[in-house]
Amino acid sequence: MRLGVDGRKIPEAAKRGPVASLDHGKQLGLDGLFFRTVLDMSPTLDGGYLRAIRQRADELDMYLETGLGKVNPYATPEAPELRQIGDGDIVLGFRRMMEACAAIDCRELWVGTANYKVAYVGRYAYDRFRTDVSWDEQLRATESFLRKLAPIARDLGIHINIETHEEITSFEVVRLVESVGPDVTGIVFDTANVLQRAEHPVWAAKRVAPYVRQTHVKDALVAYDGDILDFQMRPCGKGVVDFGAILPILAAARPELNLTIENYESFSDRPRRFARLVMEISDPDWLAAHPDLTAEEYAAYLDMVQRYRQRMQAEGMMDRPSWAAWAEQNFHYDEAVAYIEQSAAHIREVCAAQRLPLRAVAA
Repeated sequence: MRLGVDGRKIPEAAKRGPVASLDHGKQLGLDGLFFRTVLDMSPTLDGGYLRAIRQRADELDMYLETGLGKVNPYATPEAPELRQIGDGDIVLGFRRMMEACAAIDCRELWVGTANYKVAYVGRYAYDRFRTDVSWDEQLRATESFLRKLAPIARDLGIHINIETHEEITSFEVVRLVESVGPDVTGIVFDTANVLQRAEHPVWAAKRVAPYVRQTHVKDALVAYDGDILDFQMRPCGKGVVDFGAILPILAAARPELNLTIENYESFSDRPRRFARLVMEISDPDWLAAHPDLTAEEYAAYLDMVQRYRQRMQAEGMMDRPSWAAWAEQNFHYDEAVAYIEQSAAHIREVCAAQRLPLRAVAA
């Protein structure tokens, strides 16, 4: 296994560009970059530039991962570039992106199912709770679109890997993979997103492990605010995710898996404040929207949250600050780098303690 970082969210990614960002990642002691989509590397799919990125990654002995985009037809209008790159034909657009990726030997490709709406707080921030189209209809449309892409992926030797994104459950992702076919699909396991669907990360890891081909490694605070739970990204080791339990599961299933840290973006790169993400954990309608969630896992999830609260109280605000205290900080270049370095140190400590096959830090 190798440890890298998100190519879109590494600080100054847009200013430096992909090639210089690879150098930046190497300077931070990391072994790869995961660009969310190939259009992040080249919006025009310039073959020469994509080859230059691959060449630099090879020169630095770093992994290079990328992806395609949203595959939910109800969400793709929010990403018009996916249709534009196909001159109006979205299937052709995906074909062109897949061919460009295969040409630089990137054959594990991320896809997602929806976008989080930061303008809203609560269930309507998630497309799972849209009122114009049901989530079941969105899943059926997603499966249909993936089936259209499957023959292209098969011809190119590609896996289209569905992220455990914040709106979709790990149960649903597994079903999509098994339905479309694990020969052409897989899973990008985001270790913290499953928390937003009230799934215990260790239980989710066991479900998805047979199909995991890419990762987003991240942690999060999950804490009560009355009857709801707040979710807030934190450096690995500072949230509720038990990497000591999860990483051995993933390593046993796929020893060559790359572990990609997803950090919170610098406000200098993307001006904003910390968005508030909440789970209406006690609302009957919210719970009814998660029919696969068992009472046993729900109980384990709530126990995890209580134990985390106890650690926050025991360790004090300096090590595990509250949601509000964390959100008050100015989060820029130095803070983003510290976030990545803290996360990397924790993952390395866990791998060393568990004797997992993580490549040593390069000089």
